[in-house]
Amino acid sequence: MSNANDGHNAGGQEQASLANWRTPPHNRWAFHNVRQIIPVAEIKRDPDAVVALSRTAGSMEGFKLSLPDGSSLDLAGFLEATATDALVAMVGGQIVYEFYDHGTTEHTPHILMSATKAVVGLIVGILQRRGELDVEADASRYMPELAATAYKGASIRQLLDMRTGVTLDEGQLRAYAHATNWEPAAPGEPPRGFRGFFEQLTIPGTPHGGPFRYVSANTDLLGLVIERATDRTFAALASELLWKPIGAEHDAYITVDRDGAPRCTGGLCATTRDFARIGQLMLEHGRAGSGDIVPKEWIADIAAHGDREAWRTGEWGKAFAAIGTDMSYRSGWYIVEGEPKTLFAMGIYGQNLFIEPSNNIVVAKLSSQSAPIDYQAIALTHRAIPEIRRCLLGGVS
Repeated sequence: MSNANDGHNAGGQEQASLANWRTPPHNRWAFHNVRQIIPVAEIKRDPDAVVALSRTAGSMEGFKLSLPDGSSLDLAGFLEATATDALVAMVGGQIVYEFYDHGTTEHTPHILMSATKAVVGLIVGILQRRGELDVEADASRYMPELAATAYKGASIRQLLDMRTGVTLDEGQLRAYAHATNWEPAAPGEPPRGFRGFFEQLTIPGTPHGGPFRYVSANTDLLGLVIERATDRTFAALASELLWKPIGAEHDAYITVDRDGAPRCTGGLCATTRDFARIGQLMLEHGRAGSGDIVPKEWIADIAAHGDREAWRTGEWGKAFAAIGTDMSYRSGWYIVEGEPKTLFAMGIYGQNLFIEPSNNIVVAKLSSQSAPIDYQAIALTHRAIPEIRRCLLGGVS
């Protein structure tokens, strides 16, 4: 684990701190320098087993994103409009297009925000195959103290799929924000990490297993469960089970709370190429090189077994209607049915990983948007994917 301190941007004009690192203009620097602001745990690659990403001929010069008002954006306009820090587009495992800006490079880990959940979901699938975690079991099987909290009776599967009955009120949300270690401690408030937060979470809960309800605390709790079940740190597991086997090019890291517990809901920081490697792993049904890394059955389950009714009746069903009316959420991944079927991971401030299995396409896009949720930027990004596809496939829509 490395210690954090306040940092400055590359030019030294703006100071980023724990109090402002997610707000502009500080986030543009902070999102690829998180370790200088928040304590982190290292996720090591194997420097002797890096699998280089090859390149193939292709061009994005004809990119033209048509807008509802009749105007259009070229590629540079789209990247600027969505505050893009980095973008890697691949076909068949080969890079066709790569872009970096705002101080982010191919060598700098960038925070993935809630796209972290998708990576956590893959690690859970590996642990289940190894017999170290039963996703159908109650989380309290591994953390008995949860039986006295609102998470009593919640299964690991329900944590993965955002289907617990837990809802945090305003006071609990403040306590949770403090526990994440992403904000300064409130005056007079005793320091408390994730474990302390969950142990005092005795608010009443509704029955688990209902409609989709996005509660970020679910995945942070899952991180604690993973560490308790395996008696290992999440960072060590991520290194052994995923980062080294996929031939990652750079080390990654994850933010931790005051006690060293991982922020599994959004604290993973990785380079854009390594993020794209996760997408390619999905395309290859859990294989990388000659290794079977994630069970192919787990990948198939993500693609096929999300509960569409839970999504339709959940809190985001209507809000996401412009993206897709037939969707689901499974193990940290969003699934959009249709042609082509799309799987994607998503995080606030514009972090995205898109996968189109039928076209063998992966698009990793990292950003430093001004607002946590920018509906216009989200719409532009999803609208751009078909145009990126057309360019990548040589004009074939």
